[in-house]
Amino acid sequence: MATAPHAPVVIGVDSSTQSTKAAVVDLESGRILGLGRAPHTVTGSDGARESDPEQWWRALGDAVTTALGAAAVRSDQVTALAVAGQQHGLVALDAHGRPLRPAVLWNDTRSAPQAAHLADTRGQDWWLARTGSVPVASITATTWQWLRENEPHLAAATAAVRLPHDYLTERLTGVAATDPGDASGTGWYSTADGAYDAEILQLLGLDEKLLPEVAPTGATRVGTLTPRAAAALGLPEGLPVAAGTGDNMAAAVGLGLGGEGLLDHPVVSLGTSGTVFAATRARPVSPGINGFAATDGTHLPLGCTLNCTLAVDRVADLLRLDREDAAPGEGAVLLPYLDGERTPDLPHASGLLTGLRHATTPQQILGAAYEGAAFTVLRALNELLAACGADPHAPDVASRPLRLIGGGAQGRTWVNTVRRLSGRPVVLPAATELVALGAAALAAGAATAADPIAVAVGWGADKGTELPPLTRDSAAWDRIEGVLGQAARTWTAPSAAGRQ
Repeated sequence: MATAPHAPVVIGVDSSTQSTKAAVVDLESGRILGLGRAPHTVTGSDGARESDPEQWWRALGDAVTTALGAAAVRSDQVTALAVAGQQHGLVALDAHGRPLRPAVLWNDTRSAPQAAHLADTRGQDWWLARTGSVPVASITATTWQWLRENEPHLAAATAAVRLPHDYLTERLTGVAATDPGDASGTGWYSTADGAYDAEILQLLGLDEKLLPEVAPTGATRVGTLTPRAAAALGLPEGLPVAAGTGDNMAAAVGLGLGGEGLLDHPVVSLGTSGTVFAATRARPVSPGINGFAATDGTHLPLGCTLNCTLAVDRVADLLRLDREDAAPGEGAVLLPYLDGERTPDLPHASGLLTGLRHATTPQQILGAAYEGAAFTVLRALNELLAACGADPHAPDVASRPLRLIGGGAQGRTWVNTVRRLSGRPVVLPAATELVALGAAALAAGAATAADPIAVAVGWGADKGTELPPLTRDSAAWDRIEGVLGQAARTWTAPSAAGRQ
């Protein structure tokens, strides 16, 4: 369907680990009219993962400019904008709003000792009751503790603490604002009370004045484009800007998950990280799951693994194989924990290959990497369902379709591996660029006061292709589970846990 000349549009921004994408979206139909992309640089080794926030800002401008050109729309057709960003990253700013150092990203595992100390200091139940999550390496609270201990002069000089999407929203509007969804991933926001937790902030030595105000929802209009930001993006000054949210919360909006859409429908996202989540009205608490808030007032329990498509691609590179040139692992097991692992909480883990025979082929080794990554994500899915009060093995739950998203959902081997290890039907959503599309729905909410989930449903968020279940490969599942159980005991031994 063609868009009418000069029809209103919104812009949704997806600022991820590797790049920024901007989508110009027709306000009425939800059709993406133009897409722009600009890369990010991630640096670090030995557990460190950092990026320059200034590069995110430049990438946002480049992506929006490219998207507007591709959409062939006038700047005065844009009615609102919203940013969704990678979760957890710590952006420490000076008194002038400039980054004091590169941002520490979500997949940085250097704060593992601080995470363990925080968890032990108060106990899992204490943290779950307040935040819905137990501290692990990469949660913003543990990264802040790492900064205090390792770079105390920078922690003392910090005048503001932001998440990646908060930082960009503030650059756009001059307003320090966030939303409940992204705030719930910091480790200092109470999902029970819907506010920053004063006792946790005291424990962290963090003044609440350093934090952004939490807007009611990600679709709340928190400000407008400043003249400087408008000039950088080629958009009108005074354009409404929504609070925005974290990338997983935005993907849920793009899928129509929430109070005005689908509840308790599981999603598996295969990207740099692997995530599983579902929108629910319950507030589940489980040590293996992050009890996040959704951006619309519901909850978004989520399990996140560090090693997914990027780790498997690395194995393919080492084997000099195309990523699709894979076969089932047979007896081989490969746990591709190249960055340590978050779920299960094994920050000192590394890649592990076992079960090789003379007949093992490179294709089977690559297939074993797919299986190890998919197993880890699906294992987190079982924990998610149990935390929501559902038996993951009950027939009515086990037959519930998985919505499969992310870059991996475009790959034949990824899709077949998930189907084979889960034994579930799989839905491949028709919509693409779900994070940017979800951010666009938030922008639409800021422009029109409509519920963003209802907007996304009206755009066809529930449409997709359903693939029937395959016979579950229980033998592969049990084999991988056995290897993980043995390896985990080694990775959590005192000698490993003491390394930083």
